[in-house]
Amino acid sequence: MPDIAFINGRFIPWEEATVSIDDRGFQFGDAVYEVIRTYRGIPFQLGAHLARLERSAKELFIPPPYSKTQWMQWVQQGLSLAGYQEAKVYIQITRGVAPREHSFPSETCPTVVMTIRALQGLPAEMRQTGVTACTWEDLRWGRCDIKSVNLLANVLAREEAKKARVFETILIRDGLVMEGALSNVMAVQGGVVMTAPEGPRILSGVTRTVVLDLAKKEEIPIEERFISLESLYSANEVFLTGTTLEVLGVVRIDGKTIGSGQPGPITKALAARWALLTG
Repeated sequence: MPDIAFINGRFIPWEEATVSIDDRGFQFGDAVYEVIRTYRGIPFQLGAHLARLERSAKELFIPPPYSKTQWMQWVQQGLSLAGYQEAKVYIQITRGVAPREHSFPSETCPTVVMTIRALQGLPAEMRQTGVTACTWEDLRWGRCDIKSVNLLANVLAREEAKKARVFETILIRDGLVMEGALSNVMAVQGGVVMTAPEGPRILSGVTRTVVLDLAKKEEIPIEERFISLESLYSANEVFLTGTTLEVLGVVRIDGKTIGSGQPGPITKALAARWALLTG
C-alpha cells in the first residue's frame, strides 16, 4: 500500500510531490495544518478537525480553498488510494506562492498539501506502564490556539525531551501548566480532572474535547483552569491527550513520581472509554 501525496487538487506519486520555493509556507511559515487519524480506515472526528482547520485559516485571513464537503471527498479518496486501515492524514494550507514580502500579496491562491501515511500506534506496554516527561519554559507566540506551522518552539521542546530521555515536554508559562509540545495535559487531584482552559495560550485538541466529554459521561468532575507546576507534581494522576496519543498516563515529571508511579484509575477509565469509542 502506498503513501499518498496530494497537491492543489491532484493526487500524485510521493516522489513527485513538490511546492515552489516562493511558497509563503516555506518562506514565512504562513500556513496552517491539521492531523487526522483513522480507525479501521475511518477518519476519526473529521468534521471537528476540518472545522478547526477552517478556523485557523480564517484567523490568518487565508481564504478556504475547499468546502467541508469537498475536503471530506478528498480525504476519503486519498484513504481509498492508500488503503491503510490505520493512517495519519496531514493537511496543510499556505497563503500561496508570491514574491518574498512580509505583507500579504495582493493576489494569491492558497497552496493545499495533503499526505496520507501508515500510522504505527504506541506500544501496548507504554500505555500500561505510562510515560515520563520533563518541563520547559513555554517560548511560543501569543496565539497558540491557531494551529499554524510555526512550530520552532515545539521543535526545541521536543529536543529537550529527547535530551532528557523522556516521552514529552510539558510547557510552563509564568509558573502555570499550559500543555505539552505535542499534547494537551490533564491532572487529577481528589477525583477532579483539571486542564488548561481554551484560549490563546493553548491549542485545544480535538482529542481533548472528546476526552472531557467522556469524563462528563462518567460523572467525573472537570475544572478547566490553569494549575501550578507544584500542583502538577503533587497530582494523583497526570495524563496526556492527542490525536496519536489518545489517553496516555504520565508517571514521572522532572524525575518526580506522580501518584503511585503507575497510570491511575481515572486515566485507565478514560483510556478504556476511548478504546470502546474507537474500537
